[in-house]
Amino acid sequence: MPKRKIEGETPEERFRRLGAARTNEVLSRLKILGNCANRQLYSYTEKDIDKIFSVIDRRLKEVRAKFHFGKSDSFKL
Repeated sequence: MPKRKIEGETPEERFRRLGAARTNEVLSRLKILGNCANRQLYSYTEKDIDKIFSVIDRRLKEVRAKFHFGKSDSFKL
């Protein structure tokens, strides 16, 4: 996805535009991943499935945390 700024676009508008597009891309990729569940075409173990969803869950938590805890948070005594 090429980076492009729309002139006059507010940061909120840009977030909504890019957030929607990127969310739809993630959902599309998850749907494609779901196609791998077809046991007539693919062979996998429960361990394989656990590894896939473990890394997806971990990354999702990391990204969610970015929205709740800004980079400016620093340790203080």
